[in-house]
Amino acid sequence: MSIEPEASEPRWAVPPEGGWTADDLDTLPNLPPHTELIDGSLVFVSPQTLFHSRAVDFFNWQLQSLAPPELEVVREFTIDIDRYNRPEPDVIVVDGDVIQDPNQTRFPAESVRLAIEVVSPESRSRDRETKPVKYARATIPHYWRVENHDGRAVVYVFEREPATGAYTSTGIFHDRMKVSVPFTVDLDLTAITARRRAADRG
Repeated sequence: MSIEPEASEPRWAVPPEGGWTADDLDTLPNLPPHTELIDGSLVFVSPQTLFHSRAVDFFNWQLQSLAPPELEVVREFTIDIDRYNRPEPDVIVVDGDVIQDPNQTRFPAESVRLAIEVVSPESRSRDRETKPVKYARATIPHYWRVENHDGRAVVYVFEREPATGAYTSTGIFHDRMKVSVPFTVDLDLTAITARRRAADRG
């Protein structure tokens, strides 16, 4: 009688005492794409929904066309907040002078002017609670949270209040988003979930 080989157990890296550090994200083998570091723990993302993918594409391309030349727009790129926190916002606007090497894997948080998170079911508490606190403490002046409300995009806009060091809400936008900071933006949010249609012929 043949004996079935035992299924091998997945081998997970054991975190060091005190947790992983920001540098470990560049050296740990076989990490899934878009792994983040939050409070010394590795955070793995779930498969993207269509809403998430389209929202990230929308803000990435729209802001690239609107940002002034001294700023750069980058999607899904990690930022160094401190030794134990290296999150990956869905879209960031950064000072252009920090982009120096095509092989770099992160930016310093102090270079970020705007961080955008598109909320997924598994990231809701991080995007609503954990990350805004960390982004504000890192002095990122603007934070936008994008949510799917019954198939429509809603954007919650926050600005860091210098006296408290915390974010304060400056607007909730449903179909159209108009803001003047960190630069002038006027966006049709319905385009995120609108179905693409072939142009009428004739």
